[in-house]
Amino acid sequence: MAVIKMNFLSDALRMQTNVTICLPSKSFADRMSGRDEVYVQGMKYQVLWLLHGGTGDDSDYVNFSNIVRYADNNKIAVVMPADFNASYTDDPNGAKYYTFVTEELPKVLRAFFPFSDKREDNFVAGLSMGAMGTMKCALGHPEMYAAALCMSGGFRGPKANNGIPHSPNPPFGAPLEGVNDTWVLAEEQKKKGLDMPVFYMTAGEADEGAYPDYLTSVEHLKELGYEVHNRSLPGYKHEWDFWDLTLRYALDEWLPIRHSAIYPDEA
Repeated sequence: MAVIKMNFLSDALRMQTNVTICLPSKSFADRMSGRDEVYVQGMKYQVLWLLHGGTGDDSDYVNFSNIVRYADNNKIAVVMPADFNASYTDDPNGAKYYTFVTEELPKVLRAFFPFSDKREDNFVAGLSMGAMGTMKCALGHPEMYAAALCMSGGFRGPKANNGIPHSPNPPFGAPLEGVNDTWVLAEEQKKKGLDMPVFYMTAGEADEGAYPDYLTSVEHLKELGYEVHNRSLPGYKHEWDFWDLTLRYALDEWLPIRHSAIYPDEA
């Protein structure tokens, strides 16, 4: 597995930024499979766009989970951008993190790396603040992702949690409307009859902050007619042990991934 730390000038953010990338390479399992040729010109990978939580950055998952090993085992590329505490929100007067994650970053990385741009090969996921970002990305750009994994987080908006916003307003004074109000956005997108991503929702039952939001989010999505798969585990709080376990389960069992590279003769 190649772990790449990339720094580049972002137009959307108006500054240099970091992104960490996991790119599968030849492994012991490949040698045992009998496939002699692993690196083939024109091959591509499915991609998991993985969003970190509050106070974190692009290195969190590499430092605190086994995502590198899980990605390698499942032959999927993983992209981890740095959002810092911007809630994946566009600043009306500055850095536009939502635009960066959903528009600029995919365009840049597909020019550099063998990433598939097909909807069925792209998935978005995140924990806590990153789960809110995942909701925004999946609902705001359903044409981009086949599935969305929300860990320990969910909807935000005035109507969430019985009319009380379950999280602070977006930073920068951005209005809590449009793509920032995912509760209403989910309703609006469903009314349009769009092909929406499949949602995978999870939280630890001892997570006092996130577990109620998880329950509310699952209920609302199902009421609207979304395909939702949900899983909660007793004893777990807002912690890396739970998120690591979830990532392994999601890549092994939940997400509709190929568990192999996409070779030209298979595309």
